[in-house]
Amino acid sequence: MLRELHTELGIPLDYGDDGTKPIYEEATELVDVGPNLVGRMQRLTPQAADKWTEMQAAADADGVTLLLVSGFRSVDYQARLIRKKINAGQTVSEILAVNAAPGFSEHHTGRAIDIATPGCRPLTEEFEDSDAFRWLQEHAATYGFSMSYPRENAAGFIYEPWHWAQNG
Repeated sequence: MLRELHTELGIPLDYGDDGTKPIYEEATELVDVGPNLVGRMQRLTPQAADKWTEMQAAADADGVTLLLVSGFRSVDYQARLIRKKINAGQTVSEILAVNAAPGFSEHHTGRAIDIATPGCRPLTEEFEDSDAFRWLQEHAATYGFSMSYPRENAAGFIYEPWHWAQNG
């Protein structure tokens, strides 16, 4: 199924063959954790949801606001994101530098979150200059979260200071 979807989207047949990008299973048990910045309900696995809620409350108690941009994404949703970017004129190689191919997104696990904070454009490197990022660097591990894509990451993705995952 993934191979057919990748072919339809124009994703190279050897995508992920170098072993740097793992295939992720879709989470089957998800719970609502609240709306994202545009009001769409986000979902995470129960454990990740509990830890996210604890972490968000702890940050808030320290005067830091953590906002959820994105949580769980299905394989189909990931494909829709890529189709939308293709239709907007982006090349597949440009898209794959920023978005994982369907089946390869950590968001499929229900344990990955994209985080924003007020006063900072979402999903941009400027997040690393925020109090929220500094707070996450110091405290996220307490809640089992770590930044998945630091600079020069093994997966070959762009630096994503906003993308954190709860260790399963």
